[in-house]
Amino acid sequence: MSPSLKSLRFAYGGLSVLDGIDMDFLEGGINVILGPSGCGKTTLLNLVAGLLAQDEGRREGFEGQVFSYAFQEPRLLPWLTARANAAFALSGLMPAADAEARIGPLLAAAGLAEAADQRPEALSGGMKQRLSLVRAFAYPADVLLLDEAFTAVDLRTRIDLMDVFLRLWAAARPTVISVTHDVEEAAYLADRVFILSSRPARVKEAFDIGVARAQRSLGSAATMEAEARLYRLVLAP
Repeated sequence: MSPSLKSLRFAYGGLSVLDGIDMDFLEGGINVILGPSGCGKTTLLNLVAGLLAQDEGRREGFEGQVFSYAFQEPRLLPWLTARANAAFALSGLMPAADAEARIGPLLAAAGLAEAADQRPEALSGGMKQRLSLVRAFAYPADVLLLDEAFTAVDLRTRIDLMDVFLRLWAAARPTVISVTHDVEEAAYLADRVFILSSRPARVKEAFDIGVARAQRSLGSAATMEAEARLYRLVLAP
């Protein structure tokens, strides 16, 4: 059974945040949830992960799934090297030698091989965010949750980060559920996109992007066409 949410509702006290969310996620694909700031996207991710309990509705197809999480802030341990920060996610899961064998190729794919023995204070903001992605992919998860993971850096770095993410994802193909308010990011990354209304959030539209990844360069005609469709739906009342 593909993972899904059925008629999900959630409120903080008397404040309704999510109002009847229905989502059928593409298993092994990149699912992007696009919505305005403050509409409840992070709350929705926490419900997907089982960190919060919905007031009504159901989570289906997540039974037995292992989750990994990447945040907007890298959340690195400052006293550990880049390699050790990535390995920290594997503590207790496997022997140190196996963890090193798993992490090495991920650091190389993210362009961090030469910085592997440096501590976070020596890394740029973009390098820290890449390391956060490596740590998320290092953990052997079925579902990867991304909470605005590409928005805290400049445009050039953001594009580089998204390309690093796509390389790491292509090697393992976990089910990705990513939340963002950025239309360009959604058009560039998503296989399937869900557009949320303002709070209390409802799904305004859901569809597959339908553009081959080889045509997804930013500024390409195919990507701009997908962006235009997303902008029309996001801005619609």
